[in-house]
Amino acid sequence: MSFILALDQGTSSSRSIIFDDEAQQVASASEEFEQIFPQPGWVEHDPEAIWHSQLQTAHQAMRVARLTAADLAAIGITNQRETTMIWERATGRPVYNAIVWQDRRTAAFCEDLRAAGNEPAIRERTGLVLDPYFSATKIRWILDQVPDAGNRAAKGELAFGTVDSWLIWQLTRGRVHVTDRTNASRTMLFNLETNDWDKDLLDIVEIPRAILPEVAASASNFGHTDERVLGAAVPVSGVAGDQQAALFGQACFAAGEAKNTYGTGSFSLMHTGDARPRSTALLATAAASPDGGRAFALEGSIFVTGSAVQWLRDGLGIIKSASDIEALAGSVPDSGGVVVVPAFTGLGAPHWDPQARGTILGLTRGTSAAHIARATLEAIALQVCEVIDSMEVDSGVVLTELRVDGGAAANDLLMQIQADMLGKPVVRPVALEATARGAAYLAGLTAGVWNGADELRSKWSVDRRFEPQMSERTRRGMIAMWRRAVERARNWAIGE
Repeated sequence: MSFILALDQGTSSSRSIIFDDEAQQVASASEEFEQIFPQPGWVEHDPEAIWHSQLQTAHQAMRVARLTAADLAAIGITNQRETTMIWERATGRPVYNAIVWQDRRTAAFCEDLRAAGNEPAIRERTGLVLDPYFSATKIRWILDQVPDAGNRAAKGELAFGTVDSWLIWQLTRGRVHVTDRTNASRTMLFNLETNDWDKDLLDIVEIPRAILPEVAASASNFGHTDERVLGAAVPVSGVAGDQQAALFGQACFAAGEAKNTYGTGSFSLMHTGDARPRSTALLATAAASPDGGRAFALEGSIFVTGSAVQWLRDGLGIIKSASDIEALAGSVPDSGGVVVVPAFTGLGAPHWDPQARGTILGLTRGTSAAHIARATLEAIALQVCEVIDSMEVDSGVVLTELRVDGGAAANDLLMQIQADMLGKPVVRPVALEATARGAAYLAGLTAGVWNGADELRSKWSVDRRFEPQMSERTRRGMIAMWRRAVERARNWAIGE
């Protein structure tokens, strides 16, 4: 029997999951790490904490499975995307904390780039909007703010990477500096047409190419681990950013198939085949391919969904654990007219408003914690609806169903609300760990454990279908109220 180790490095925790050659989960381990908030709108991680937590969970999962590194056929990596790190090539020491994808500190710089007329070129070449979300402006901020970093970068003394590159660097003890197409496509520096870093964009943001990693297909040989790290040299043979990995893990390999992952944020992706999509409100992004060929997807990125539930727990204290929200929200038949817009770090797709801020509207003396909890679940679902609506308009494809995964997909009430708000079925698979599963699939394909997309499709099975139950009149009324609330949350931070 063959085993694959999937390293799933997320925004709030690092996880390691071991799969066997039947794609069954054998063992897993997870470890949270500190979230750092130096200023409002700033979010950072300690790169060393990311690495050590990921390494710790890998060893723990192997212990639980009673396996050693020599038993592993391959390693797959999936990761939080856009999060930006720069480290010294000679020592491997980070020059600054990782700037997390949620971070908004470069909003003013993005406005300067927009005012200079750079947005059309960025949009055309990368498929992305000009936004602090992506890595490019975060790189520039570090090079500007860390003493001598700009000069050292130009000399090739520093290395940039998203989290996948950082983990590969650590696993190989600095022998390999590489990323995959899906992660590269999230930097705002990668040209989707030429399949390479774009010189003109590098010049616009003033980033030296010397700091960038090589780019490979998601199903590729990314080198072998140093035997001192895990106990044996193991090939790293699959890498994809978390959302593309989830699309792959949901067996969405063909144009028109779509999924939504509920995590810290929510991310909807529709596969568009080998044709690069065009959109005014959504993102065009690289997708992982079973055969290493070029593939694309439309993506809607929603910044705050699961973290809104964490805020109910940690900020308001109205639930003790995230799982408590289902019972609390289910204790009332509706939200009582309350609308929550969880724009804590601005609004992502389809609004792209970094100045938006969270708000709660419709409060009365009769409002309870349960109403706020239910309105939070509705906000998660309504944000997904906005993205799916834009996706259908831009692609010309009307979705017949939405596949779902991620931690919150286990919440039956949320999934029913999602189906009601969408007006179409929501399909939950038996295995909710689509992100890690996608990384394992990619690694296993490269290593020869599986033979192609058809074999992987056979391993995907349905747990439950949620059919819409809400009347069309009620659905339309709730969507209209949501849109009014969003307008009140937009542009709030202007002048801060």
